[in-house]
Amino acid sequence: MKFALIEACVFSWLVVAPASANARAVDTPPVTALGSDPAPSGAGDEAAALAKKLANPIAALISVPLQNNVDWGGGPDGDGVQYKLNIQPVIPITLSSDWNLISRTILPVLAQKDIVPAPPGRSSSQFGLGDTLQSLWLSPQHPSKSGIIWGIGPALLLRTATDKVLGSGKWGAGPTAVVLKQTGRWTIGGLANHVWSVAGDSSRDKVSSSYVQPFLSYTTPQATTFTINSETTYDWIHHTWTVPVNLMVSQLLPPKKTGLSFPISIQGGYRHYFEAPEGGPSNGIRIAITALFPKK
Repeated sequence: MKFALIEACVFSWLVVAPASANARAVDTPPVTALGSDPAPSGAGDEAAALAKKLANPIAALISVPLQNNVDWGGGPDGDGVQYKLNIQPVIPITLSSDWNLISRTILPVLAQKDIVPAPPGRSSSQFGLGDTLQSLWLSPQHPSKSGIIWGIGPALLLRTATDKVLGSGKWGAGPTAVVLKQTGRWTIGGLANHVWSVAGDSSRDKVSSSYVQPFLSYTTPQATTFTINSETTYDWIHHTWTVPVNLMVSQLLPPKKTGLSFPISIQGGYRHYFEAPEGGPSNGIRIAITALFPKK
């Protein structure tokens, strides 16, 4: 029930957000969207170009994804289930005619059962916020002559978990980078970061974690995007791998099809964990809704 109320609040915010988001977009000086195609000749081409832009993590595009993830097969007995809603707004900030600063915040809301062993008489369920990951990428507004798009900057681990088992108990920082190329209808690239703990609860384990996300996507003229990626993590403290592979398909819907004042993207997919720590999940699904506010 608590989680249903939070989702209702988030979706209510999503409906009223366009006015403020569009105001920000209009007030921003004109920029050239990274990885964008030449001016579209029709509504279908415009939707496909926007869908392709969404495949670029550092495009000059305000987006607000609500990413729902359900993983199962975890916990000490293999019957644990975890639900995670990642609220991850992406906001490009124009620094000059040559540079953008791309901000991406990932705030997880978690509900899980039978993931963590519970003492007798204690609930095996937990609900609350996890730790926030804040990434900032400094990125050129235009691709290189060879078509390479890149961004580099810091990643910050913020201690926002509301339950001890849902977070690390640490503050952390480290580097992050994105590199990709968009050619024709294809997007290929990768995103990576490494975070070390720098402060926090001294009784908790230190954090030293590497994350690598290679991705490949294809966008059709109908604004449908097929994506395969991995969200691989290596924990250098406990020497464990987490290697899921996601297969996803998304469809961009323009305002005239939804009745909203902004386009949205709906994504669904399946993932399999080829490697996970002891008690980690085995499979999962993802359903995401992303509101898009293209910069003018």
